[in-house]
This record gives sequence, structure tokens and C-alpha cells, in this order.
Amino acid sequence: MPMPKWWGHVNKRVFNPRAITGGRWPVLIHIGRISGATYRTPLDAHPVDGGYLFVLVYGSRSDWVQNVLAASGARLRVDGREVELTAPRLVGKDEAFQALPNEVARPPKVLRITEFLRMDLLTG
Repeated sequence: MPMPKWWGHVNKRVFNPRAITGGRWPVLIHIGRISGATYRTPLDAHPVDGGYLFVLVYGSRSDWVQNVLAASGARLRVDGREVELTAPRLVGKDEAFQALPNEVARPPKVLRITEFLRMDLLTG
């Protein structure tokens, strides 16, 4: 896991609520795989061909990632609208970096991020 788990707890309790209410960050809306509760998680969501790519700063074992995989999708509030995302899948950095536009900064190597989550826009 690239970032320490304790930092994730600080993020969840202190910074995430501010990011959600601030309205400037994309917010992933997902359903808890055990609780069935609706969660809102602010994330970097990078538009890619046909969907979005998410950098897994805390790795693929994060609760939000496991929730999205279990539900086979989520909604994303971005730019004042909500979009439906489906077909979540973990991808490696080679595939992720190829999908990202050149102007999007890659995570610093020191973070050792090797996993990304890609989801498709639900059409129709």
C-alpha cells in the first residue's frame, strides 16, 4: 500500500468532508458492500476514452474500491452533474499511463502507486 493506512483515516475524518462540501473535487458515490449505506468519497477522477481513471493512492484494498468492485459500478459527481459508471476493473500503471492524457501528471515514483481503477461511462 503506497500511503500509510493511518493517513487514510485522517483523510476520511478531516479532509474528505471539507472536500465534499467545497464542491470542487469529483465525488464518487458508492454503496457499502456490507452495510448497504451510501458513501461519498472525493477523488481525483481523470477522464479517459469512454470513462474515468482513478489513482489508487491507498491501494486496491481500500473500502471504496472494494465497494465499487462488489457493486459493479458507482456514480460520479463531476462538473456539477452526475454520471453513471460501470465495469470497474483494476489496471496496472502501464495501461493507466497510456490511457491518461499527456497533460495529466503521473503520480510521483516515491509513492510507489502501481494500481489504478478504470470504469466506463454507462451509455444508453
